[in-house]
Amino acid sequence: MPLKQVIEALELLENPHVNGCEVGKHIEERGLSTWDVVPLEGENGATDAITIHFAGTHGRKSGGNAPTLGIVGQLGGIGARPEVLGLVSDADGAVTAIACAFKLADLLTAGEQLAGDVIISTHICPNAPTIPHDPVPFMGSPVGLDAMHRVMIQKEMEAILSIDTTRGNRVVNRRGFAITPTVKEGYILKVSDKLLTIMSVVSGRAPVVLPLSTQDITPYGNGIDHINSIMQPATATDAPVVGVALTAESVVPGCASGANQPLDIEMTARFCLETAKAFGKDKDLFFDRDEFDQLLGLYGSMRHLQTTGKQKPQADGKG
Repeated sequence: MPLKQVIEALELLENPHVNGCEVGKHIEERGLSTWDVVPLEGENGATDAITIHFAGTHGRKSGGNAPTLGIVGQLGGIGARPEVLGLVSDADGAVTAIACAFKLADLLTAGEQLAGDVIISTHICPNAPTIPHDPVPFMGSPVGLDAMHRVMIQKEMEAILSIDTTRGNRVVNRRGFAITPTVKEGYILKVSDKLLTIMSVVSGRAPVVLPLSTQDITPYGNGIDHINSIMQPATATDAPVVGVALTAESVVPGCASGANQPLDIEMTARFCLETAKAFGKDKDLFFDRDEFDQLLGLYGSMRHLQTTGKQKPQADGKG
C-alpha cells in the first residue's frame, strides 16, 4: 500500500521552493539514479519536467519482450502562488505519479521488481497561472502542452496511464477515481474490461467510468472546450492512453487549496501500480488489437483528431 509514499509526496510537493531536481534527489535517496529533469520556460512561467525510469525483469531495457508502461502525471501546476498558498487540487496528477515512483523505488530496494519497464513522468511547477472557466476556474500551464509532451511522452511508452485531477465538472459525481475508455490514434475505443476488474479489486466498489466526447481527445489550442487535459497525452502518441481521473462529489476548482484527498490519491496510485504489474505480463491489457485493426479497415485513420484541425491554433491552456 503506497499511503506512506503519498504522504511523503504531498509534503515534498507542498514546499513552495520545490523543483524537479529536489524530487530527483528523493528518488536517489531510495537507491534509484535513473531520472532526469528538463527545465522548460514559456510565456506564463517555468516548470521542471521530470522522468523516472524503472527497469523490469523482462523489460525492453534488459532485452526482454515485456511491454513498457508510461505513467504520466498530467496537470497545469502543483501550486498557484502567489494567488493561492499551498498545494492546489490540480496537483494530484503529479502527487500520484511521484508517489508511484517512490513506491516502485522502495519495492526495488526490497527486492521486488516488475516484469516490464515503467516510465513515470510529470512536471513540477509551484506557481502556475489560473484560467477563468465555467463552472469553476481551471489551472493554467506555464508552458504549452506541446513543449511539455515532447519531453514527458516518451517514445518507449507502449501504453499510458494519464493521471489528472478531474473535479471541476458535473459529469462524475463520486469521490475517488474514474477511468476513461482507451483512446488510440483518434479513436475512442471501448473501456478495457481488464482495467475495470483491476479498478474494482483496488477500490472494493463497482468501477466508475469518465465519459469522453470527441472534442475531449483533440489537442488544446483548437478553440473547443475540453473536460480538462486528461486526454492530451493521446494527441502526442500512437500508444493507447487511458485517463485516470481523481474525482469528487462536488465541483471543486483546480486552483482550490485544501482539496487534496490522501486516501483517494493512495487508491489511485495503487490502481496505477497494479496496472503496471499486469501490463508487464499482458500487452493486450488496454485494448483489443484485432478489433482496432478491424476499425481501421472499415473506417480508416482518425489521426486528424490528433491535430489542431483546419483553423488557426489558439493559445494552449490547462483544464
